[in-house]
Amino acid sequence: MFEFDINIDRKDTDSAKWGKYHGKDIIPMWVADMDFQSPPMVIDALHQRIAHGVFGYAMPPRALVESIVSYLQRAFNWQVEPNWLVWLPGLVTGLNVACRSTMESGEGVLTSVPIYPPFLSAPKFSNRILQTTRLVLERQKWRWDYDHFEDAIDDKTRLFILCNPHNPTGRVFRREELIRLADICLNHGLVICSDEIHCDLVLDPDCRHLPIASLSPEIAARTITLMAPSKTYNLPGLSFSYAIIPDNSLRRRFKLAMSGIVPHVNSLGMTAAQAAYDQGQPWLDALIAYLRSNRDLVQQTIQGISRLEMSPGEATYLAWIDARRLNETSPAKWLEQSGVGLSDGHEFDGRGFVRLNFGCPRALLTQALNRIARFVGTH
Repeated sequence: MFEFDINIDRKDTDSAKWGKYHGKDIIPMWVADMDFQSPPMVIDALHQRIAHGVFGYAMPPRALVESIVSYLQRAFNWQVEPNWLVWLPGLVTGLNVACRSTMESGEGVLTSVPIYPPFLSAPKFSNRILQTTRLVLERQKWRWDYDHFEDAIDDKTRLFILCNPHNPTGRVFRREELIRLADICLNHGLVICSDEIHCDLVLDPDCRHLPIASLSPEIAARTITLMAPSKTYNLPGLSFSYAIIPDNSLRRRFKLAMSGIVPHVNSLGMTAAQAAYDQGQPWLDALIAYLRSNRDLVQQTIQGISRLEMSPGEATYLAWIDARRLNETSPAKWLEQSGVGLSDGHEFDGRGFVRLNFGCPRALLTQALNRIARFVGTH
């Protein structure tokens, strides 16, 4: 019904992903941007909106609010009130606003590493102190060290930024993990900002995404949840996301920190989001099946390459590959010689690892994996 094997030429377009290696024989698999067309129902809705021909200042329509509230109830059994929603032009914007709105200059932001790079930069942009706790790889699974997590909290810590599903490791944190993290945060009076942008991209049938704010009213009152349809439906260029903030005081502070700085959301992004949430489930189901097969192909291939290892990813279209046995200062730069462009782990505070984006047609993925296998096998 939906075709993901079509190779769409993105060279010589506005693609940041493909433009990075313009003129070079390097397959880009770095930034989290899929090489699939967005769902046909989203494209149709955009055509209809464009045909109207007027693109004035816009505000989220009631139908979009209802779509998001319905989606959250349907997908996660989470009852969200419409006034909890705060509109953002991007999730990274939300991370930076959360740092500014929950503490004063010189106070601390805690996050886990390895982690999506904007988690590491957002505190510094607002003159906050970055504090980290390290995830531990045990028995081929990334896990929390709760003692280290709590020890990393001091009298300056005000905010914990969570990424679930986790980028780059692909973990989907279980209920007991989230409750334990939340209990520690609540005991220390921390606010939680939870990046849940990959929440729809759970590949492991035994896993289920749980918004941390949905676990209890007490947790919800201390939580800013960040979501968007952009990763799920490949819409990052349309600049639309939102925060869910149940607590009135926390929400007011968040909005105040946005004032005069954060622009309104994109009109076409709103149109795309509503179409995706209302009509996109059949496409998403097909995408998940395709990505699951791609993940399995990556896993199987990496297992057959000496000096590379990979723990199974439960979610996202991102593979976190252990390249420490290559003994390269920058393994991604070294692997570029194979003709594949990856993200280097040092950007995530995960030196020695690389991140591979497998959200692409299988033929292209196979070509890239074969290049890596040949190169590592002969060097």
